[in-house]
Amino acid sequence: MGANTAVDVVDVSKRFRLYHQKYYSLKERVLHAGRNPYEDFWALRDVNLEVNEGYTVGIVGRNGSGKSTLLKCISGILQPTDGKVVVRGHVAAVLELGAGFQPELSGRENIYLNASLLGLSTREVDRRFDEIVAFAELEQFIDNQVKYYSSGMYVRLGFAVAVNVDPDVLVIDEVLAVGDEDFSRKCLARIKEFQDDGRTIVFVTHAADLVRQVCDRGMVLNDGKVLGEGTAAEAIHLYHDHLDKVGAATEAVPLEAEVEVGQPARRPVLITSVDLEHPGTGSRTYLLPGEPLSVHMSYEATEATDSVVFNIEIFDRAGALVFASDTSMLGKSFDAPVGSGRVDFSFDSVPLLEGSYTVGVGISSDRGIVYDRWEQKASFDVMNPGRSRGIVALDLHADVRAVSLS
Repeated sequence: MGANTAVDVVDVSKRFRLYHQKYYSLKERVLHAGRNPYEDFWALRDVNLEVNEGYTVGIVGRNGSGKSTLLKCISGILQPTDGKVVVRGHVAAVLELGAGFQPELSGRENIYLNASLLGLSTREVDRRFDEIVAFAELEQFIDNQVKYYSSGMYVRLGFAVAVNVDPDVLVIDEVLAVGDEDFSRKCLARIKEFQDDGRTIVFVTHAADLVRQVCDRGMVLNDGKVLGEGTAAEAIHLYHDHLDKVGAATEAVPLEAEVEVGQPARRPVLITSVDLEHPGTGSRTYLLPGEPLSVHMSYEATEATDSVVFNIEIFDRAGALVFASDTSMLGKSFDAPVGSGRVDFSFDSVPLLEGSYTVGVGISSDRGIVYDRWEQKASFDVMNPGRSRGIVALDLHADVRAVSLS
């Protein structure tokens, strides 16, 4: 571990035992002690990561790649099966929704409980309490039991506690996607303050654009192994290149725990194909500015699944996010029955001038659990026949006249 190293992950592997049968009573456990068959599931395999002080590192990868397990090892919540993790300084973690909260306790009581687990004394919590509550925007609800909190309120409270304990190393899972837009902006502003103060941040996300915006360096995980690391741009390119090569529909990746450590998450709805359609389909490969575009996504539901959310993203050639939305934002709620189906995303007019763009689509639950995601599986070009320059095709009118001087 170098003099400037804040986090050193050395040859870390993490194994979970997946038991074929669960026994709940003491009698059952005694009767079947040592005789319950299980399978070994390796969530991490020989992972190495060195994060220098003051750096922000983004970890990207599909569900099941081991991202959350790695964060838990860095945070000390899990101990590696093999290898070691050395962290210099005080660590605060914002992990999955509601992690560390006691549902029967109030928000106030949970602040004191979580802050004490992060190393703050009662006196220190007293001093920072008002700031924590104000940041979380929960003044009216702070004495309510957190079991009545919404997902957004959970996220706000957890993040507010973590960033107000003055950690040297801040570890963030992608729970921020659950928060609303205003709070996400506030969180990103606080992360920028941490970066300006020279704090170290390890960040997990599916959003490549967020890695480019926030991180100095990036690492790509797949199936518990490191595919590579480098600058944020290099990591994003590697991630997209890997998805293109393996194909999201054929990649058999065991999903890591979303709810219970060691238990694979459900993957009940899968994307089967993505196709684009525009007025020039069949005769030309490009759109003209202002033409309509339809993105057709087919899916297969292996089990009936409530509150399914379908999302779409468009990126430019550099990988920057141009547009993102989903069916929930459009006010559409959908319960998927068993079988196949299709989602049609329709743009009446694409207001772009010139360039190449890629389309990403995904399927998730209304609580943010990702079931499947395809990135850069479809693309389109826009050709500008006019002389206007730039990126966006704005509807411009000019009225020119002379005004006489008297």
